[in-house]
Amino acid sequence: MVESGVAAGVVAGLEDAGLAVAVFDGVEPDPTDAAVDEGRAALVAHEADVVVGLGGGSALDAAKTIAVRGGNPGPMRQYMGYQELVGAGLPVIAIPTTAGTGAEATRVVVVTDTSTDTKMMLLDDRLCPTVALVDVELSATMPRPLTAHVGVDTLTHGIEAYVSAKATDETDPLALACVRRCGEHLPAAWEDGDLDARAGMARAAYEGGAAFANASVCLVHGMSRPLGAVFHVPHGLSNAVLLPTVTAFSLQGAPERYAEVARALGLVADDASDVAAAGEALVAGLEDLNRRLEVPRLRDLRGVTRERFDAALPKMAQDALASGSPDRNPVVPTAEQIEELYRRAW
Repeated sequence: MVESGVAAGVVAGLEDAGLAVAVFDGVEPDPTDAAVDEGRAALVAHEADVVVGLGGGSALDAAKTIAVRGGNPGPMRQYMGYQELVGAGLPVIAIPTTAGTGAEATRVVVVTDTSTDTKMMLLDDRLCPTVALVDVELSATMPRPLTAHVGVDTLTHGIEAYVSAKATDETDPLALACVRRCGEHLPAAWEDGDLDARAGMARAAYEGGAAFANASVCLVHGMSRPLGAVFHVPHGLSNAVLLPTVTAFSLQGAPERYAEVARALGLVADDASDVAAAGEALVAGLEDLNRRLEVPRLRDLRGVTRERFDAALPKMAQDALASGSPDRNPVVPTAEQIEELYRRAW
């Protein structure tokens, strides 16, 4: 954001309005607790009253966490989980530049604990941004691989929010709207960067974020966080490589819901009544989508050797279960089943 000049444009607008602005750009992909604390120190030094988060999901998660850190001192791990924060934070204005995580609409952050090499999920009302500003032009320069990875991440949010054990009548329309928009717009956004298609994906990302922030995510996210923590795979990519495999495993737990997802994606007719066939079409469609978008398999990711992968399986499976997300899945897995799913995704 700094190198591209986008940050400078935001700073100029704020300074023109008479505000004092400082920039913290020390956020790495998949933010760490160390980066968050560096950002908090910068915030205190500037005596900031408001935090503006600008960038993809990592930047927005960091901004949201930096904003609440002052009221929640001590090791971040003690705030891991649901509604564990004790103090309120500063207002956050979230400006996403990727159509993917939906972090601008969620009360969720994921931050890596550098002492244990695990990803901590914090879900708390205090983490929800005060304002979300979604400008499709900010996502217009995303390269193809990033468009693909965050796009399938968005689709994962819609699907998991819809099949989650915590899905409600309020979250279902948002989740299905997200899924439909991904089916309509993701291939075109990837193929030629069409701005209308990118606008559709930006809307889908927001809807998916609003849906899963209230309905929760499930097993794909539970498994993707350890994969990212151990092998430093970006979050969107780790979700994308796992989605078809985990969906195939989970079909039996919510066949009607997965059939509706297949209808929303246009993989079967709107009036298709064969639920089992719709589920099979969904898995095949997700696998085909990954191929079309050139999403790699785990074996193709840099630094993920089979020897390291096999050695990490027990830890990743336990960390996935500890996150709580698999408990919302239509089929709640055991650690052994999670290890096998990682192997299938290889």
